Amino acid sequence: MAKYQRILLKISGEAMAGQAGFGVEAGRIETLASEIAEVVRAGVQIGIVVGGGNFFRGVAEAARRMDRVTADQMGMLATVMNALAFQDSLERQGIATRVMTAFPIQTVAEPYIRSRAIRHLEKGRIVIIAGGTSNPFFSTDTAAALRALEIHAEVLAKGTRVDGVFDKDPLKHSEAVRYDEIDFQEFIERRLGVMDASAIVMCRDNKLPVVVFNLNRHGNIMRVSMGEPVGTLIR
Repeated sequence: MAKYQRILLKISGEAMAGQAGFGVEAGRIETLASEIAEVVRAGVQIGIVVGGGNFFRGVAEAARRMDRVTADQMGMLATVMNALAFQDSLERQGIATRVMTAFPIQTVAEPYIRSRAIRHLEKGRIVIIAGGTSNPFFSTDTAAALRALEIHAEVLAKGTRVDGVFDKDPLKHSEAVRYDEIDFQEFIERRLGVMDASAIVMCRDNKLPVVVFNLNRHGNIMRVSMGEPVGTLIR
């Protein structure tokens, strides 16, 4: 039986790019969609916040010369493309899905309205929330924390390329040590950087636990939903 009835899953844009590192890799999205569909069939309500780095990293050099607001708006549009790709794959798995965006783009997605998002979840639909917060200067981590609190998610699950939170970057340091559990204050004081600090503060102030886990290990989304000790628990 699932430990959590409702979770908010944060998926980076890079996770959707697969080995290519840019754009959308169909096989990677299908794998993720298959795992998420299995969790939904187990009775868990899932909201998803997607990033846009797989598209936006490709124009990163140009973005350095842009006004920050313009660059962030481009990033928010990238999240909509990822959300639509995810929706297509999930629908082919037989899972009802709604894409909602924080800014108006009615021809392809519903506007994000908190009460409507909750109703979709209660009806067993996956809600993919794109467009960040609709405001520049805020990361998609912060958007994930905000949406998780708004929809009353019981946990924020952040999928990454590594097995949790480490004392240093495990991709660069083989001796890096993973935390099984860490409290919010220590995470902030150590500046561990796996998640945006403003998002962590928001979760701390509202007592929302965060699980950081490896999205590339098959079955981890289900394990998180079941409350198994996967990755690092921040609380």
